[in-house]
Amino acid sequence: MNATTYAVDTAKNVMQLHWVQADTGEIGRKKLSRAKFVEFFAQRQPARVVMEACGGSHHWARSLGALGWKVELLPAGQVRAFVRGNKDDAADARAIWLAAQQGDIRRVPIKSCEQQAVLSLHRARAHWVCVRTATLNALRGLLYEFGVALPQGKNSALQALAQRRAELEVQLPAMMVRLVDEQLRALGDVQRHVEAFEAEIAQAERASPAAQRLRRIGGVGVLGSTALAATLGDGSGWHSARVFAASLGLAPSHSGTGGKVRLGHMSKRGDPYLRTLLINGARSIVKLAHPPEWVAQMLQRRPFNVVVVALAHKIARTAWALVAYARDFDPGWVSLAPERAA
Repeated sequence: MNATTYAVDTAKNVMQLHWVQADTGEIGRKKLSRAKFVEFFAQRQPARVVMEACGGSHHWARSLGALGWKVELLPAGQVRAFVRGNKDDAADARAIWLAAQQGDIRRVPIKSCEQQAVLSLHRARAHWVCVRTATLNALRGLLYEFGVALPQGKNSALQALAQRRAELEVQLPAMMVRLVDEQLRALGDVQRHVEAFEAEIAQAERASPAAQRLRRIGGVGVLGSTALAATLGDGSGWHSARVFAASLGLAPSHSGTGGKVRLGHMSKRGDPYLRTLLINGARSIVKLAHPPEWVAQMLQRRPFNVVVVALAHKIARTAWALVAYARDFDPGWVSLAPERAA
């Protein structure tokens, strides 16, 4: 395989390339259209291609990988530090090439079409949930202008509207009553979208053995199991469970100088959607009347939210171990150090 590394700055229509010939050191730059992108690499000896993990990068990685190229995806936040001078496509491609020379930058695992399809279902459902919340909040604000205060929560607000229907028709102008009816019909349509995507996600769980194993973990439901399975793949993209949990932002940030390191708040790096699912699942466990013993002991000495994040961190590490080693969840499992396990 050719030793030359090609860096690609992808966009919707124009692709900027930057490479350095391994034998001569000559710097090459080229701008390609979207239609000629794959054709350019098909006419060359396979080598290494590096790109930012951004929109469309997984598709291009699969396309170039099918041609025999070794494709690596770099986190966009890690590449930004290598941009020098003014920012443009050529500077970005050069920064990607420089970042690819750093061995300590973790590569983003390439997702399959099936993984991206499941995650797309989650993103679509999250979109309609946001639309539902925004629509209900807008209706709540409009009614407040007429002295009508709705209780907090979706179900409570809709129930209050149904119970006070006759009162609202007397209190509100006819135009406002029609507006309320239109907003309620819109909320019904949005709810049907949400339920349809939830049914698709449940079907995806039944078709995924990994998601079914993850579902047995306490605090992991249908959404969490399918999102974790689609994100993890076979787990090979992370060296250990600790690295996976840290990539989701569930590890504490730290700052240090003079040999002293201080731990801070949660780093909140990585995918916020998956992190939210894990934290909400962990919160449901911590709120139990009789949580696990170690959770109850930690609650006596640490704040509630700290315990929730600690449990979410543990759930993430357990999920990686189940996928990476193809094991079933065992509530009584006791982990051992590598030398003791050997």
